[in-house]
Amino acid sequence: MNKARIIIAGRVQGVFFRDNTRREAMLRGLNGWVKNRQDGQVEALFEGNKEIIEDMIKWCHQGPTFSRVDNVAVVWETGNKKYSSFSIRR
Repeated sequence: MNKARIIIAGRVQGVFFRDNTRREAMLRGLNGWVKNRQDGQVEALFEGNKEIIEDMIKWCHQGPTFSRVDNVAVVWETGNKKYSSFSIRR
């Protein structure tokens, strides 16, 4: 199972980044989650096809309309499928 954990820095909270990430991930058929971090960044975990995850990461470099992405850090992980949907964590 392909997995990528990403941390997105910039103006990414208060601009519907999590909601748009969930929508984009679901459109691509990815599973996992997205959440706001206390340090002002957004963190996400994507599970699925590697090429589709890479496409999702490209989307995260731009983000939704009112966001400003300064950096996207990506860590690839391996392991069994853990999620059956994509959710927003609070």
